[in-house]
Amino acid sequence: MARYIRFSLNDQIRYGRLSGDTVYPLLGDLFAGREEDGSALPLSDVTLLAPCQPTKLLCVGFNYRDHAEEFDLPVPAKPNVFIKPLSALIGPEQPVLFPKSLAHQVDYEAELVIVIGRRARHVTLEEANHYILGYTVGNDVTARDLQDKTGQWTVCKGFDTFAPIGPWIETAVDPKSGLDISSWVNGQRRQHSNTKHLIFDAPYLVHYLSQAMTLEPGDVIFTGTPSGIGPVNPGDVMEMRIQGIGSLCNPVEAEV
Repeated sequence: MARYIRFSLNDQIRYGRLSGDTVYPLLGDLFAGREEDGSALPLSDVTLLAPCQPTKLLCVGFNYRDHAEEFDLPVPAKPNVFIKPLSALIGPEQPVLFPKSLAHQVDYEAELVIVIGRRARHVTLEEANHYILGYTVGNDVTARDLQDKTGQWTVCKGFDTFAPIGPWIETAVDPKSGLDISSWVNGQRRQHSNTKHLIFDAPYLVHYLSQAMTLEPGDVIFTGTPSGIGPVNPGDVMEMRIQGIGSLCNPVEAEV
């Protein structure tokens, strides 16, 4: 079991294993082999990036019962799936840009994110865990007023910077055992739940999605948010926390 990061140092982008406050750089790609190069770096010397480079960002809506009830919707019988563009992806501490047009309300959504470890196609439910490298923290940022006006999700959830993930990939947690998940804005808690309340758990989502499309190493699946979503504005700082994984912080800045 390990914790993996993707980082930049001296204009180079690399993967590494994180132990405490020490980074052990990997020789190559995290998903093609995990041999370390023998060096060690202080975590304070590197800049954390989004912990993987997915080919697609898959997302599941209304995957907590209380969130469906928050919108007066029935509990879904099958996962409600949408995709965010890669241009939405950012990492820890990078700013989420408040749109200068189209939308006027931007909401936070704390989410557990699955990171796929190897190519998955037609995976059985029993095999699914073997295709998960680990988990990270996500924020499914949403232009809520645009969603309410159009009823569509691609644009309202697909603005540039609307998919923060990080700070790392944690391989030593089991969401099925129950991990506390919460969101905080300017130090005040806004959401609080537990992953044991997911309607469709991580193995099921990997199984289900792999029936339709090939999941590539590094692909991510946002698993849905609990109730308590709400708006943020430029100048606010969002923090998403998941027990056993860590904390993902992103400031909100006005787009120029």
